[in-house]
Amino acid sequence: MRTLILLGLIGLAAQLVDGSLGMAYGVTSSTLLLTAGLAPASVSATVHLAEIGTTLASGASHWRFGNIDWRVVGFMAVPGGIAAFLGANVLTASGEAAEPVMSALLLLLGIYVVWRFLRLPDRRPSFSGKVPGFLLVPLAMVAGFMDAIGGGGWGPVGTPTLLASGRIRPRKVVGSIDASEFVVSLGASAGFLLALGHTGINLPFVLALLIGGIIAAPVAAWLVRLMAPRILAVGAGGLIIFTNARTLLSIDAVDAVLPAAASAIILLAIAALWAAALTWVIRKELAEKRAEASLPEERVEA
Repeated sequence: MRTLILLGLIGLAAQLVDGSLGMAYGVTSSTLLLTAGLAPASVSATVHLAEIGTTLASGASHWRFGNIDWRVVGFMAVPGGIAAFLGANVLTASGEAAEPVMSALLLLLGIYVVWRFLRLPDRRPSFSGKVPGFLLVPLAMVAGFMDAIGGGGWGPVGTPTLLASGRIRPRKVVGSIDASEFVVSLGASAGFLLALGHTGINLPFVLALLIGGIIAAPVAAWLVRLMAPRILAVGAGGLIIFTNARTLLSIDAVDAVLPAAASAIILLAIAALWAAALTWVIRKELAEKRAEASLPEERVEA
């Protein structure tokens, strides 16, 4: 019972982060289940079954608060679901072999996202234009495949890429990624059930993660609507950098060269820089709000 309560709390916390930053539910939950001794395929299957419910609740909540760009969902959901189905059926050691390469790419993308939103001029960012469909479809296929073989990847791949485009408001990036993830979870779950049957899938674990995630979904959708775009983007970008840096530092080849203390220092430095960047953009947003409030009414209306 204690394990199930802990899983429920992890599901709640993971969905709170995922629903407000567009990633981390699968990665967080998968990490915990792996430490509990489950096989990688069983872990991914358990997480994706839970995500059918959590992503449905999250998508509905984001729709309620107006956080979804349905054009993005239309282009990404089905290709992502098909790729997740294929990824579930080919989950082997190759998935682990691809992890360092994907983590390195995501790390660079996270750095770009943070840099892009930190260097904005002294005005709030405007978001215009559309991400072309011929880019959204392959993005969805890569993200869906990585999500199935890694137990989490739809958000870490899709969210920073859409944020980096600068064309979609961050809250709509998060809402669209979360809403389309429902189809991805369906595809991955169907693939795992076809490949594994019911063996290795711990239904109590699924229910515990599901309940925690459903409770957190509407709270996260409400929070993301309140966050300023720059704060949301730097928060998400910092999370991408930190999680992928941790993945790269845990690789055997790196671990053999760097002592554990050095890896810990690097992660602490990244966390400190992330906190400093968030503090800076929060102060910048507050300063701009104060400046706008002090403008004459005629200028504000203009």
